[in-house]
Amino acid sequence: MSAMGKLKQIGSELKAHSPFTLFGALTGLAMMLIFRNISHQGIYRLFYIFHPAHVVLSAMVTASLFRLHEKTKSFLVIAIVGYIGSIGVATLSDSILPFFGEEILGAVIPTESAVHSHSPEAGAEKTEEGEHEKELHIGFIEEWYIVNPAALLGIIIAYFLPKSKFPHAFHILISTWASSAHIMMNTYQPITAMLITGFFIVLFIAVWLPCCFSDIIFPMLLVKADGDTCILCEGGKHREH
Repeated sequence: MSAMGKLKQIGSELKAHSPFTLFGALTGLAMMLIFRNISHQGIYRLFYIFHPAHVVLSAMVTASLFRLHEKTKSFLVIAIVGYIGSIGVATLSDSILPFFGEEILGAVIPTESAVHSHSPEAGAEKTEEGEHEKELHIGFIEEWYIVNPAALLGIIIAYFLPKSKFPHAFHILISTWASSAHIMMNTYQPITAMLITGFFIVLFIAVWLPCCFSDIIFPMLLVKADGDTCILCEGGKHREH
């Protein structure tokens, strides 16, 4: 496929997967409202449930697509593609983009009551001046013994049972929930309609672009695929993923 053909197919894939990402972002907002009063440690635990789960699913999808379309049987090559495509993109989606979104929206600026509820005893850190220290959670470093094995598990599953359709939908949802948990860990402002709108935009961007890159664009750049074939449909045309 030509470079222009790949670009057109990538655009088509992004468009096809935007409605489900929209739904995922709405579930992320619902989760934030449901757990808005949970402690910092509770949100931290939620993040390290959803983030490793996201890594597993991302590794499964990325490695499966590469395995199916490139027809390679080299575990090392599949593992490299699956690890980079899952750890790198999951970190961007669940941590880095939400972190910048939190800062842009001003959610990390604490109120007096919020500082009390996020006290050091609850697990949050403060600077010497007493202000909240913003936290960027890089899972494969911070909790390396959980996140890196999660990527390996996804790669192994993909190597022996290469499927892409089923995990992709859950990948979007789990990624949204992980991003939501990261935002909640650094949110010190009251949840207003304006802030909810901003969070929705952040969640959509943080999930849509990185997850589609991991599941679609990254494998597509490495494999030879027919221009009329949806790379997620295992040989078919566009279907619900």
